[in-house]
Amino acid sequence: MSREGSLDAPTRHPIAWRDPAFYDADQIDAEMRRVFDICHGCRRCFNLCDSFPRLFDLIDNSETGELDAVSSDAFPSVVEACTLCDMCFMTKCPYVPPHEFNLDFPHLMLRYRAAEVKAGKTDFTTRQLAEMDRNGRIGTLAAPLVNWASDKDNRLARKALSATAGIDRDANLPKFHHRTFLGADRRTPVSANPAAPAFGKRKAALYATCFVNYNRPDTGMDARAVLNHLGVETKACYPGCCGMPFLEQAELDRVARQAESVAKELCKLIDAGYDIVTLTASCGLMLKFEWPLILPENADVRRLSEHTFDIDEYVVDVARTFGLPDGLKPLPEGISVHLPCHARAQNMGPKAAEMLKLIPDTPVDVIERCSGHGGTFGVMRQTHATAVKVGRPVFRTVVSQARGHVASDCPLAALHIVNEARTLAAREGKSFAPKEAEHPVQIFARALGLKGDTP
Repeated sequence: MSREGSLDAPTRHPIAWRDPAFYDADQIDAEMRRVFDICHGCRRCFNLCDSFPRLFDLIDNSETGELDAVSSDAFPSVVEACTLCDMCFMTKCPYVPPHEFNLDFPHLMLRYRAAEVKAGKTDFTTRQLAEMDRNGRIGTLAAPLVNWASDKDNRLARKALSATAGIDRDANLPKFHHRTFLGADRRTPVSANPAAPAFGKRKAALYATCFVNYNRPDTGMDARAVLNHLGVETKACYPGCCGMPFLEQAELDRVARQAESVAKELCKLIDAGYDIVTLTASCGLMLKFEWPLILPENADVRRLSEHTFDIDEYVVDVARTFGLPDGLKPLPEGISVHLPCHARAQNMGPKAAEMLKLIPDTPVDVIERCSGHGGTFGVMRQTHATAVKVGRPVFRTVVSQARGHVASDCPLAALHIVNEARTLAAREGKSFAPKEAEHPVQIFARALGLKGDTP
């Protein structure tokens, strides 16, 4: 007899993406029905993403009120709403492994999408959006033009973008910079603070990530400034994208190729004594957890996962191990810090909040709920409205907290939250102080008096 739920820590099985049975339509349908029936009997995840309300509505509106009366043709709507955030697996579901029900909802959605890709059913626009390095190189070369065309206030260009590429006219798109983080790092060499307690004891290779390198180089420069001030020697690096956009599109072979090549290069830095520090939550999750599930036999991938740190996690560890130099100043206007799903899924605790609470006399409000963005999910016309709906409780919380800064380890979530909260505040006649979306490490840099201008 099976036990009801489990209190054991979740354990994840490697993804069997090289097994032909992984793509078998009949086997996938049978597994979806098994899992969906368990979800129907539990319903603990009703308030996470939109996948579960869609599933439960399909069942409740069927003839029998049970899954047996729901056609498999309706399942794609459930799959579409999954952003692979892993929160159901990590925080809600009592039936994940090692429980005998062996339920992994996000990876089942990934399997369904992978079978669709194998069958040639891909969306051209989202597929092109996943080419982050190509897009980043083009975006930096033509930054003023690209930023002008993608600006939400450019209604004519955005209308054309919506008609041709399916990008929602109301979605806020990230800006490009003519100088990347790697370029800015080379342009202004720095050294570690010899007066800091950690001086000479740590070396950190800052894995730029595609977003920071092309879209938010100031995040990288601020992270570098913070670590240097703490006495940590730094080196910027970027062998290529982590492949998270390809994971969203279930192109697992592309993720594997990225993992192999990037891990090989980053392991050279580990050999040289560097810790690998990621600057966005999604990339940290990929290097620590997703790559080892896709390439469990790859020694470089396994080794990299053991030497990778989130930037907030790293700052907190340095502070606890060696102490901080003087210089932290209060930010009395306060901070609303959002803990994104991909940070929470790393099982490291609320490191962004822990880091920001090191700042004296500074109110820090923590928000542990999905922003709704989910990568391309938040910008495409067919899903943007759902992304706004899912994130609305976060927007309302940010407006009600009325702090001077809003931060998230996920840069797309931060942008989504600040812009939607600003819209909500204007509609309700309330003030909204934050001028921009920030990474927590940028706020920490501000408290240290290190916040620089955009490169």
